[in-house]
Amino acid sequence: MNKQIVHQLILDKLRVDLSIAERAAQTAYETATHEENIAENKYDTLGLEASYLAAGQARRVEEIRQALALCQNLVLRPYDEQRGIQIGTLIGLADEDDRQQWLFLGPDAAGLKVSLVGQPITVITPRSPLGRSLLGKFEGDEVEIVVAGARQQFTVTEAI
Repeated sequence: MNKQIVHQLILDKLRVDLSIAERAAQTAYETATHEENIAENKYDTLGLEASYLAAGQARRVEEIRQALALCQNLVLRPYDEQRGIQIGTLIGLADEDDRQQWLFLGPDAAGLKVSLVGQPITVITPRSPLGRSLLGKFEGDEVEIVVAGARQQFTVTEAI
């Protein structure tokens, strides 16, 4: 796994997502402000609904812009065996059934998925239970989280 390539894939995906969200926000804005959507009576809510959609799309654009800016400003450092896992670490985890997964601990963009040579990689942040429990851990360490009352245990197999 190459952390620089993974980071670039994340940036590329965020740029694509931003472009799509900007187009959707523009379309929603045009729909909300179009003269045909002016309410004719108090039961005609198409224009109001379109304005809610436009506001939500605009918020989504800002969220993606913020995630992109934080990820662009992330300085990738090699894994530090003294400090353990930090933001910017690419992490291999194995669950109790020895199923392997790859995670990138990022400053934002939680849930974003990219793929490198067919291997899916999911972005998590320190705000998530798993991200929080991984901070400062080392290769070979075990982490345990409880999600919806279910205990999940993982072993850090690799940190890059």
